[in-house]
Amino acid sequence: MEIEKKMTELHEAFSEFKKQNDISLKEIREKGSTSADRLAKVDSLNDTISKLDGELKALQTAMARTGGQGGGSQEQVDQKAVEQKLALNKYLRKGVESAELKAMSVGSDEDGGFLVTPEMSTEIVKKVFETSPMRQLASVQTIGTDALEILEDLDEVSSGWVGETESRPETNTAKLKKIVISAHEIYAQPKATQKLLDDAAVNIEQWLAEKVSEKFARDEATAFISGNGVGKPQGILSYADGTGFNQVQQVAASTSLAIVADDLIELSYSLKEAYKAGSCFLAQRQVVKLFRKFKDSQNRYLWEPGLNGAAQSTLLGFPIYEAADMQASGVASNLPVAFGNFKMGYQIVDRIGIRVIRDIYSSKPNILFYTTKRVGGAVKNFEAMKLLKIIA
Repeated sequence: MEIEKKMTELHEAFSEFKKQNDISLKEIREKGSTSADRLAKVDSLNDTISKLDGELKALQTAMARTGGQGGGSQEQVDQKAVEQKLALNKYLRKGVESAELKAMSVGSDEDGGFLVTPEMSTEIVKKVFETSPMRQLASVQTIGTDALEILEDLDEVSSGWVGETESRPETNTAKLKKIVISAHEIYAQPKATQKLLDDAAVNIEQWLAEKVSEKFARDEATAFISGNGVGKPQGILSYADGTGFNQVQQVAASTSLAIVADDLIELSYSLKEAYKAGSCFLAQRQVVKLFRKFKDSQNRYLWEPGLNGAAQSTLLGFPIYEAADMQASGVASNLPVAFGNFKMGYQIVDRIGIRVIRDIYSSKPNILFYTTKRVGGAVKNFEAMKLLKIIA
């Protein structure tokens, strides 16, 4: 099986990496330096591990996508869905607003345009999920309004001990704070020639889904990490440092412009025990490569590949995910590592439907497809995640 083969290759590469890195560390301890060839070999093996780890994740994703489909026939298809699909196809290709399309209340919008078919909408969301680790890790909820409101319990009710006949004064009341996560509009506007649309061999829905999903994926992935919350989701790195409401604690690294193994241990222990189950690390690929060289006080490597084809690579026993939009290490005040329970801590909201408007006027002779989706995101539990901060 391909996934088992790839897993074996990953474990073999990591074993050789540890061997060569251990030799390099020994030479540095005994001689004060190691050879350039040795360092190059360690770096090459590290790159190989990254490549194999990425290929393994791609295989796992493909297996998960096809695993639930089964091998049975798909002949029994709802007739209304077929009519909607055909009507949308006519609209995309020819701009024909058929009676079937107009008659479907879920297929139109008072601001113009038509919502995509269920099949197309699912395809777009699936591609975004595969691209953005935050969409995979966070809590995701579809809403029918413009915003999701969440109440956070800021503290607990006070209490006290009293004797049987003593008075019982009123205790402090817990305070609730409202978090409002608005759905912001994200758009893509791919264009096509009428000749392409006239070509019956072209699956226009698939073409549009692929074009749009690429744009949505990049913008969403960035916003969930670093968005400022103005007209877009508020990312995990954009909150002020602290332990209060609307703050995410930043744990300072112990070494100037660097990360050492003890920093990761300190970061993991800064999280309350109640959030540990389901927690993971998040960092960009170059930072993860750095972590593969880290050891604990027992001379054990902190990073380990998954134990089987379905397991995520781990750091200190917690899953570690790569996110290109996380910040680099080695730069003062950067936040290169996040750790926490993102499902409990970060909320993504999707407004129902993805809308498309066919524009034949703005880019003649091309036809534009103005496609929009409304997405929001924000931290909902400020205790559930921590950030590592580089110091000067």
